[in-house]
Amino acid sequence: MLRRRCLLVLAILIAAVFVPVVQAQEQQIAELGDCPLESDQKLLDCRLGYRTFGQLAPDKGNVIISPTAAYGVSAMSVMAVGPGKLLDSSKYFVIVMDSLSNSVSSSPSNSKQQPKMQFPRITIKDMVDVEHTFLVTKLHINHVKAVIGVSMGGMQTFQWMVSYPDFMDKAIPIVGSPRLAPYDMLLWQTEIDATKGDPAWKGGDYDVDPSAPLAAKVSRLTLSTPADVNSKFSRESVLEFRSGPRPAAFAFPDANDRIRQLEAMMSLDVSKAFGGSMEKAAANVRAPVLVIVSKQDHTVTPQPALDFAATLHAQTLVIDSDCGHGAPFCQADLVSQRVNEFLEH
Repeated sequence: MLRRRCLLVLAILIAAVFVPVVQAQEQQIAELGDCPLESDQKLLDCRLGYRTFGQLAPDKGNVIISPTAAYGVSAMSVMAVGPGKLLDSSKYFVIVMDSLSNSVSSSPSNSKQQPKMQFPRITIKDMVDVEHTFLVTKLHINHVKAVIGVSMGGMQTFQWMVSYPDFMDKAIPIVGSPRLAPYDMLLWQTEIDATKGDPAWKGGDYDVDPSAPLAAKVSRLTLSTPADVNSKFSRESVLEFRSGPRPAAFAFPDANDRIRQLEAMMSLDVSKAFGGSMEKAAANVRAPVLVIVSKQDHTVTPQPALDFAATLHAQTLVIDSDCGHGAPFCQADLVSQRVNEFLEH
């Protein structure tokens, strides 16, 4: 029972959700043709998954977009949607977009022309560019009320505000980063190396996914804090912790999908187009910004986000909780209240 409960909590933290489950809206898929990438390669037959909530205003002035977190799918993120919640669908038309390589949008696991490790490396900017193309060409939305993202969704939010500064009224990155710290990069590279070092890897042509058990343990260690783990496990139960069966909506993406997302996060640097200058990148931002971080985050180091916020003269919210990277989930009421106040004023 303890193990099952901890697995569910872990899945919720990974999804970066903040509130009890709501009915998921219908999964939709946009066909975008071939999408150009920063590497000068292309995603062939590019597809983007998404779900919409709420009522679109006649002038389209109430749109909030939210890209999914690492390993997350829109079916998980919709738990943050609803009246009075983080993404308030009673006020706003919310579009939750499946990030590239999450097994719903174009990914190594579902690409017919570029399967498995033939799928090109992608960047956070590639994710944002595809999302922008989708919004403009498929939904005919050229401006939004806000971009709000959690974890890798927060990283995309930083990229959104720099790459498309006039596209949003406000931006709210939550436990994200504009450029990963060395600790974060070491964490992700360790997971990649461990996955590729498994004999079952077979260059990505595996029969049995080698990543799920490892991912569960790494995520459990890094998503919270030592104090949190020590309070929830005994010495005996922690050694029995496995990935185990879990609801389909909470399943980890396969190893190839995970690796491409990990590489994308490691490549993130919003100053890349500005000669490596974070000051110049910040100067390109037009929208007011609220940066939310977790002081005890062991997954995404909060300092780069706080430094960028200082350069922007942006508002900040620093949560201090044993929940670590999952602090916005543990402090759901606080985060939802602060976000909605920022959006309204």
